[in-house]
Amino acid sequence: MMARHLAVYTLLLVVADLRSLWGAPVDFDREIRPILSENCFFCHGPDDSSRQADLRLDTREGATRLVDGHAAVVPGKVADSRLIQRINSTDPDVQMPPPSSQRRLTREQRDLLTRWVAEGAAWSEHWAFVKPQRPATPVPNPAIGRMRNPIDAFILQRLASENLVAAPEADRARLLRRVTLDLTGVPPTLEELDEFLADPSPDAYDRAVERLLASPRYGERMVWDWLDAARYADTNGYQGDPTRSMWYWRDWAVTALNENLPFDQFTVEQLAGDLLPSPTQSQLIATGFHRNHMINGEGGRIAEESRVDYVQDRVETTGTVWLGLTLNCCRCHNHKYDPITQSEYYQLAAFFNSIEETGGNDAGGLANPVMSLATEEQQQRLAALRNDEKVANENRNAAEKAARGQQAEWEAALAASDDANKPFEPQWTTLAPSSMSTRLGTELHRQEDGSLVATGPNPPQETFSLIFPPPEKTITALRLEALPDERLPASGPGRAENGNFVLSELNVEVYGRAYDLTVLRADFEQEGWPAKNVLDGNNNTGWAVLPAFGKPHELIVMPQTPLTVPATEVLTLRLAFESEHAHHVLGRFRVQFTDAPPELVRGIPPEVRTALAKPAADRSEAERNAVTNHMLDTNADVQAARKEADRARSQRERYERSLPRTMVMRERKDPRDTFILIRGAYDKYGDKVTHGTPAVLPPLKTEGLPTRLALAQWLVAPDHPLTARVVVNRMWQTLFGTGLVKTVEDFGSQGEKPSHPELLDWLACEFVDSGWDVKHIHRLIVTSATYRQSSRVTAELVERDPDNRLLARGPRYRWPSWMLRDQALAVAGL
Repeated sequence: MMARHLAVYTLLLVVADLRSLWGAPVDFDREIRPILSENCFFCHGPDDSSRQADLRLDTREGATRLVDGHAAVVPGKVADSRLIQRINSTDPDVQMPPPSSQRRLTREQRDLLTRWVAEGAAWSEHWAFVKPQRPATPVPNPAIGRMRNPIDAFILQRLASENLVAAPEADRARLLRRVTLDLTGVPPTLEELDEFLADPSPDAYDRAVERLLASPRYGERMVWDWLDAARYADTNGYQGDPTRSMWYWRDWAVTALNENLPFDQFTVEQLAGDLLPSPTQSQLIATGFHRNHMINGEGGRIAEESRVDYVQDRVETTGTVWLGLTLNCCRCHNHKYDPITQSEYYQLAAFFNSIEETGGNDAGGLANPVMSLATEEQQQRLAALRNDEKVANENRNAAEKAARGQQAEWEAALAASDDANKPFEPQWTTLAPSSMSTRLGTELHRQEDGSLVATGPNPPQETFSLIFPPPEKTITALRLEALPDERLPASGPGRAENGNFVLSELNVEVYGRAYDLTVLRADFEQEGWPAKNVLDGNNNTGWAVLPAFGKPHELIVMPQTPLTVPATEVLTLRLAFESEHAHHVLGRFRVQFTDAPPELVRGIPPEVRTALAKPAADRSEAERNAVTNHMLDTNADVQAARKEADRARSQRERYERSLPRTMVMRERKDPRDTFILIRGAYDKYGDKVTHGTPAVLPPLKTEGLPTRLALAQWLVAPDHPLTARVVVNRMWQTLFGTGLVKTVEDFGSQGEKPSHPELLDWLACEFVDSGWDVKHIHRLIVTSATYRQSSRVTAELVERDPDNRLLARGPRYRWPSWMLRDQALAVAGL
């Protein structure tokens, strides 16, 4: 073995002495980094959790660091470099990459690494992390091809280096068809084609381009690529897949593209339009970009887990769309190939972690935060309703304040009446329905105890309608008992898999007249699902009892005035289970009434009686609150003011619900803390982090705590190395089928290198210098001689450049499905 190693060393020394015979120096970023990234970084890269032998090959410091007296790379000394020794070794115990990795460097790759070390192992930063500089425009040999603008100069220079020439220009009919399809998504009309072919002027094509850029179809065509980037969908995904109204954001994007909104503003409004000073309705709609993710409405989901998923989705989408970087793996560990740490991932997540959302599906297909979209007249009406609600809330607060000021007198009067020591339980009478119906087929069966059991179909939503003959007595309160039953999941009282139910609305009618009700009390309320929700007019709220399953529960409601049903009428009770939580319907229940005096029905809860028996100074905080709340709940002035406030709120909410709504971004008043999540698990907290951006990129400069607005502005700062490159590359892909960087969402070390790096940088600089003018870049591309080439393929090009990466011919690519559909509709005149 030693003899074999000596032979390798001798060969390497000989190779090193031949440096003078080699051509241009090895380009580290273009030739060496891809080899190391593909074959070495997984075990010797940025991720310290998977790093082997304490060796890093992604940094010069790591590669040249002495370990046990040796270094992987010794600049200029091939024989001393362990990296060169091991990649050339045939000993499986020494060879790198190891045979178990199923990787083996080619002879050319080993030679490149050897040359690189022999030349001094020059190191350079990854090209994409360096701010683009506008290169000088080349002056190519005109014999190579025609040059109409600077784009052609860079293309022709590359063709000359490959001993290729540009294709001739496409014929005029094909050229108009190409540019019309590319800029509008539909073919030219026969009239447009005839007019163009009949126009011999040299600027006919340029004028056609201007017409297409001004067409409303331009925005409709260009938005498709942005919809894909934004993960747009008209439904939420997951098993329920309800529809949602995100087309308002889509239409905003179409308008923005048609109006040529500068891309920096386009970015800021979508990422942080809600944080702009006095944002317009349009700017708020724009923030729907980051609400396009899937939304989980499953009944058994963990809301916080879903919320964290949404935050991570926003981080990763921001990474691919603006940075051209894959950040997904940083959820769980440092990036294995690019210099981005797990900590930096969660620093980016901090920008999206304080959105006013719960992880739930709050309103049909929409999840908070949402906004109502109103015309000017509707906005005025809404403003008036909000003012009414504000006044009603102020009156309620004033009534409560006045009542608190009289609490001592109230307690004294109560003690003098001795009512505090008189527990009262009303006599309840079961109501037996004369007829029953359900909206979607649930079967209701009477039981011996007067209760009703639901069987048969269990639809996602349901409404029970119960008709009762007129009771002989006046109704002062109704009691709905939710009862357990062994036949129900988890013994009920609901029919959901976990035994729960969501009673979204409860209505009482006599001869078509709905009676105003007040929720008196419920024995148990699920957090976030209080009993008062059954009277708020909103089917997406309700009363639920998680996790108290398998137990009886009760809800008591009172009419505003005692209810007498005439002998000629009937009493109708409707129980609605119409929330987004599918199958959350009551499985067994009973309806009862009492005619006891309202003040006795209200009674004094046991905990209040206990507190009243003590001197005020000896009561705990909970006891003091219980006494005060009971006092307020029984004060006529307070109840009247609360009813009015509830009425004003309900009226405003009903009006808002009548307006179209869409999901937007909105910050919480109290920001959430952000932590590194161990292995990406939503409930496994590591170190706390604050807002920040990857250290490999220019720092985010801001005063105070950075915001999403600061992040958006950082992304489109002139010195940012990635955003402009990523965006113009996506534009190039739209028009040529493939970007100058083929991996449009990965500009990192695992992504492909640009086919024309100087052209990419020139376009990026031109984009920024033009004021982020999207139409300007599209105009430059489609008016270039490169774009206008014939797309005919010669035998030589098939052999030399089958994927047209050198661009010696015009673009030729398959249409996406939506473009095929639109073409068929256009040709059919639809």
